[in-house]
Amino acid sequence: MHRVRVVRHASERGGWEMALATPPPALAPLVRDYCGYREAMPQPMRRQELPGVQVVLILEFGPLLKHLDDAGRVTRHRSGFVAGLDERWSTTEHGGVSHGLQVNLTPLGARAVFGVPMHELSHRVTGLEDLWGAEARRLVEQLEEAPDWETRFARADAFLLQRVERGPKVEAGVRWAVERIQRTGGQVDIATLAGELGHSHKHLIHQFHEQVGLPPKRLARLLRFDRAVERIKAGGPVRWAEFALEMGYFDQAHLNRDFRQFTGGPPSALLRRSLPDAGGFESGSQVKSVQEAPEGDGQDAR
Repeated sequence: MHRVRVVRHASERGGWEMALATPPPALAPLVRDYCGYREAMPQPMRRQELPGVQVVLILEFGPLLKHLDDAGRVTRHRSGFVAGLDERWSTTEHGGVSHGLQVNLTPLGARAVFGVPMHELSHRVTGLEDLWGAEARRLVEQLEEAPDWETRFARADAFLLQRVERGPKVEAGVRWAVERIQRTGGQVDIATLAGELGHSHKHLIHQFHEQVGLPPKRLARLLRFDRAVERIKAGGPVRWAEFALEMGYFDQAHLNRDFRQFTGGPPSALLRRSLPDAGGFESGSQVKSVQEAPEGDGQDAR
């Protein structure tokens, strides 16, 4: 059974329910966590989705989320979508109502679940039906029909375990290197890492390109940023200079440079846009009319 923590919010801006859970031991190396969500807002809601060390799987039960790219172009995907590893933020928007399940996969978990070279998913959002076809629709229907979040998480577990059983295995050296980067909080010399594996730097980069989706140095940088964001989500007062050193940055200027690239502003600006009760981060841009992608290219505007 999952330990499900349900967080609810209600205020003048609207209401939401977030059901948070961690995976069972069999999936722990592959799935970071689950988040079931249901929202009812008085007006359209736009969030900034930050890069992190996870491949995000969105399974949609209600009205389809809009995904905005760097040019402001909007796409929607029937059943849901997969957001691969990236070093850019993106934006999601809904018209006021949203209902679905988010699965945050580890990079190695995504390799096993989707069974494709990971560079094919990186730096893009892919419609789930483009990857799984009718199987995606059946999964979403089964999850939506479930009576509660606990049952949904259990059904997601069973589905993911089946995918992993028939998916490709990650090369042992790559798995060790990823775990080493994670254990050190991204503070590891990549040339040393390659030497300990008995590989050339070029060969290690090629393996990461295929099985992880980002080179090891960029994964380490993203991991450091990801840890800092999780600390910001936890709340509480922040002394930014001390925070930077604690998170593995050289100094506060180094911290600010990474946050400006990954979020568009300094960490203090992100903190101000943090929504209460596990609500994520509000986008700094105003909701306005944008051009949706045409149908027929895997980006379905139902």
